[in-house]
This record gives sequence, C-alpha cells and structure tokens, in this order.
Amino acid sequence: MILQTERLLLRPYRDDDFEGVHAYGSDPEVVRYMLWGPNTGEQTRHFLVEVQDGARAEPRTKFDFAIELRETCTMIGGCGIYLKGSELLVGEMGYVLNPRYHRRGLMPEAARALIGFGFGDLHLHRIFARCHPDNRPSARVMEKCGMQYEGRLREAELVKGAWWDYLYYSILEQEWRR
Repeated sequence: MILQTERLLLRPYRDDDFEGVHAYGSDPEVVRYMLWGPNTGEQTRHFLVEVQDGARAEPRTKFDFAIELRETCTMIGGCGIYLKGSELLVGEMGYVLNPRYHRRGLMPEAARALIGFGFGDLHLHRIFARCHPDNRPSARVMEKCGMQYEGRLREAELVKGAWWDYLYYSILEQEWRR
C-alpha cells in the first residue's frame, strides 16, 4: 500500500531504510518527545522487523509508512496509524521527521494523506493524536490538518523516568468529509 501526495510517497518500510530511520531515531533531540529512543543500531533493526511483521498481521491494526521525497527518493521520516478499540474504528496517528526536512510543510502534507487513508480506506470514525505539551511543532501539525484540540491529560504516562502530560487532538470522519 502506497500513499502519494504532491511531494511525498508514504510507502511500506524496507530493509534498506536502516540508514534513514537510524539518522533520526538515534538523534536525542529528534526523539526528545517520543516514547522511544534514542535508538541503538540493534533497536533500529528491531523496529524495521516489527513494522514489516505488523504489515502482515491478521487482522492488521498497525499501518506504518516510511516517508520518502518523491523528487529524490530520499527516506526522510515515518508515520503511522494504529487502530484502537474492539471495533477498530478509532485510529491513533503518529509521526516523526528528520530535522533536515523541518519547516517545509512536509509533515502536515504526510499527516493529511494519513488522515485521508484512515477515513477513506480504513473507514474509521475518529482519528486522534497526542504530543508532549512542549512539542509545539507537533501540535501545529495537528492543527494544520484540521484536528481539534480536546484537552490536556496530566501525568498520563511514565516516560523515560518522568510523568508526561499529553495534549490530545482529534478529527471525526464527518469533519474530514466537510
């Protein structure tokens, strides 16, 4: 399964994505607000195996995509949508981008394609995403995609030895169709 935008290709991860994934996954600044990382080489290899296995699972509940620039065929990040609930009609969206490609509008472009896939192909009712309150660029991505701010969960999860708050955003299928 491949999703295309004007500048991007969202495609399944491949074994040869190791360098691209490890470039951002091992960078402490990039993963500062992620639940994982910074990754070792072994952790990056494990991630690639995990996402490829997830693509073959039945029923499939994880849809991970490598983000590639169409013009240069350069892998620059990753995104995914993960189905939740007993009916699998809710999806959680996540994303990460190599910092060399920040501030070009690429992440909102990828996220909009992912939202379109979630509602158009997966027939979801609701898509949500969350970010650490200090991660304003991530919150802006969600806002640019038409997601509504729902609120702040206080000390919702213990991450890397600290209790993290989360800002939650969502979009409903009927809002997306408008």
